[in-house]
Amino acid sequence: MADGTKLVIVESPAKGKTIERYLGEGYKVLASVGHIRDLVSPRDLPADMKKGPFGKFAVDVDSAFEPYYVVNDDKRKTVTELKKALKDADELILATDEDREGEAIAWHLLEVLKPKVPVQRMVFHEITKEAIEHARDNTRQLDMDLVDAQETRRILDRLYGYEVSPVLWRKVRQGLSAGRVQSPTARLIVDRERERMAFVPAAYWSLAATFDASGKEFLARLVRLDGARVATGSDFDDRGQVKGVRTILDAEAAASLAEELEASAFEVASVESKPYRRRPSAPFTTSTLQQEAGRKLRFSAKQTMSVAQSLYENGYITYMRTDSPSLSAQAISAARTQATALYGDGAVPQAPRLYSGKSKSAQEAHEAIRPAGDAFATPSSLKGKLTDNEHRLYDLIWKRTVASQMIDATGQTATITIASAKTSRGVAELTASGTVITEPGFLQAYEEGKDVDRYADDAEQDATLPDVKAKDALGLKNLDRKDHVTTPPPRYTEASLVKALEELEIGRPSTYASIIDTIVRRGFVTVRGGALVPEWIAFATMNLLEEHLGQYVDYDFTAEMLADLDRIADGDADRVEWLTRFYRGHDGKPGLRDVVGNLGEIDARAVNSIDLGEGVTLRVGQYGPYLERIDEQGTIQRANVPEELTPDELTLVRAQELLDAPPVEERVLGEHPETGKSIIVKDGRFGPYVQEVEPEPETPAEPELTKTGKPKRVPKPPKPRTASLFKTMTPESIDLDAAVALLSLPRTIGIDPADESATPITVRNGRYGPFITKGDETRSLDSEDEIFTITLEQAIEKLAQPKYGARRQSSALAEFDADPVSGKPIKVKDGRFGPYVTDGETNATIPRGEDIAAVTFERAVELLQIKRDKGPAKKPAARKAPAKRRTPAKK
Repeated sequence: MADGTKLVIVESPAKGKTIERYLGEGYKVLASVGHIRDLVSPRDLPADMKKGPFGKFAVDVDSAFEPYYVVNDDKRKTVTELKKALKDADELILATDEDREGEAIAWHLLEVLKPKVPVQRMVFHEITKEAIEHARDNTRQLDMDLVDAQETRRILDRLYGYEVSPVLWRKVRQGLSAGRVQSPTARLIVDRERERMAFVPAAYWSLAATFDASGKEFLARLVRLDGARVATGSDFDDRGQVKGVRTILDAEAAASLAEELEASAFEVASVESKPYRRRPSAPFTTSTLQQEAGRKLRFSAKQTMSVAQSLYENGYITYMRTDSPSLSAQAISAARTQATALYGDGAVPQAPRLYSGKSKSAQEAHEAIRPAGDAFATPSSLKGKLTDNEHRLYDLIWKRTVASQMIDATGQTATITIASAKTSRGVAELTASGTVITEPGFLQAYEEGKDVDRYADDAEQDATLPDVKAKDALGLKNLDRKDHVTTPPPRYTEASLVKALEELEIGRPSTYASIIDTIVRRGFVTVRGGALVPEWIAFATMNLLEEHLGQYVDYDFTAEMLADLDRIADGDADRVEWLTRFYRGHDGKPGLRDVVGNLGEIDARAVNSIDLGEGVTLRVGQYGPYLERIDEQGTIQRANVPEELTPDELTLVRAQELLDAPPVEERVLGEHPETGKSIIVKDGRFGPYVQEVEPEPETPAEPELTKTGKPKRVPKPPKPRTASLFKTMTPESIDLDAAVALLSLPRTIGIDPADESATPITVRNGRYGPFITKGDETRSLDSEDEIFTITLEQAIEKLAQPKYGARRQSSALAEFDADPVSGKPIKVKDGRFGPYVTDGETNATIPRGEDIAAVTFERAVELLQIKRDKGPAKKPAARKAPAKRRTPAKK
């Protein structure tokens, strides 16, 4: 490194390349690739420290909550390179992200590198030449209040997880984990499913008429009978009871009324008109971007953040982690200029629009998410420069930003009320509504999406209405009656869950993606058709937490903790004092340590039981959920719960059907022709299977003794061979030959004559269907029948085909461009423990419940980086002293 060179450290290599280009000569930009160190796992502490004050949490709770950090194993090489570069530099500039996480990364770099040259902190919220030059000329010192807040959050999560998780291990299931924000989030999803399970549907009928006014037809709906409102879906509560005084039409009443109305005369009772005005939505924050990308682009929260990160690092948008919807003066000018150029001089109001956030502490960044620069690039100008997903997300951000500075959409909303002649139930009143937009304003550029409305059928349909006035006669063209059944509250999607989390102030918008990913990966929730469905294990976990640790999954309590972290970040609270109060208690209130330590006896059976009524109970067992009932004779009946059945579908009636269903009788198929052992077919937790029965071991009359006179240990009998039935087989139809064939799997087909290694080719059935293998090479088969019919020649031909050619058509596996870190192509593979992504150097498991076909290049890069950040679980080579806190001068 040349004399006078300044070393700049950023988080991302992609960001580093862009920044280095803008800074020019005299600057060397390197990347830390995220955090370089973290709290060590207590099991990886040096042996002589495991029984000391750091032994339980890797945090000394008795000495100012001092954490024990270690450099991540996969970052040792990075740290070595950074130290080497620092030796030749005359100044260190820490240019990590401007949020708390970025500030903490900068502090960790400072602690590990121990620079002997001047240190400056450089922050920016967009990567453009002007922004980088401005940040370079306006550096500051490290903000230790932000560092304190981030460190408090990290220690808080460690204390919470390590105190509460063992309770779940003992009483629910080994391996479960609790999280400060993950647990309340899972509770939200469980609570919604409980609402669905308790929901009582209500039936009602509606009438809709098509009228003619001077040759123009329009639709109107029955709203009142004899002055009383006719009930619609929104008038019923979740117990199926109508709210207020309403007239409920059943099938008979609807048919009788329709017959009278078809013979009735109609006239316009009134016409009401009022102005319509709609303001544009504010520019995107992290939360609203995740919601809208979920609605319009079908992106997951994690995918949205990954694509946005790429756009930011390559200089196309501003920083994507922000609570603030405000725009800078240059952004407002750019948006107004672009709106004027595209839609004319009248498209923008006289005064710029200013937006402020609802968040009490929008601390993450200074501005909304918007296109970068003082002149926005149009989406069309970036065609070919961005990937498809990047282009779609940029287009969304660009439209929202431009629209935010445009004029309101205005018009007129008219409502026509139509009255019938008197019927046996009084006068029937129908209404028709329509909105005429006279000035589209911002709607020319953008319209915000909406979440699913459970009462969509009740909504008035906007339509163009005829020009009529009171007393005008109308001709009835058609009359339709329709039956309805009310629907339960919709399950959360990622977009609606993000909205709920923001409203309840659970976690930060920048963490929503990882929160959702965590509860899916840990098996509390699965994603089905975009909906978040809780597993029964989540119900058991919530039963325990709500009853015994209620405050820690209370939504208000979680929001208060977030506010406390904000106070630490603002310098208004002390981190040690706050952690002491949280962990040890204060003012007579117990802290986490005392609450967990005084739980007393917890009835694990009660925690893992859900009463379905009439003596039927669902138990959450170690190997999955099952139903239990005691019959009149006192016999315990049990039945497995089908994996595809969601909790709200397991009604009492359905549970009784499962319990009453005759079990698959164990049937002897015959003797194995080679081993002579009996083969039976039976039903199991994961469906029907065949099993080779091992003979009962002979028990000697006199047990053989050891030299000391003790009975010799009897070896365990061998495990019987088992094999699941194919999807095309049933327990009733399978015969001995088919069972023997199943037990013979995996089947060795042979060896490729051209293969010098003589690696055998085998075929078997797997989690994602049948496949052939040859060493590390795998290829999918089209059907289970091919397992027994495929020949060696066909297998060799199959293996010679491109690995992902066939899979791409089914969107099961994929191959992507080179990873930005390793420079090697990324592939999606199916492994022994499920699907994963790999670049040949790093393997990262695809979280359970995530659609393999939906994994994008950005998501694959993200998974690999998360895996690199975690690093392999190795013990430190030698004991290291706890990190000492240095406090650089504040700004």
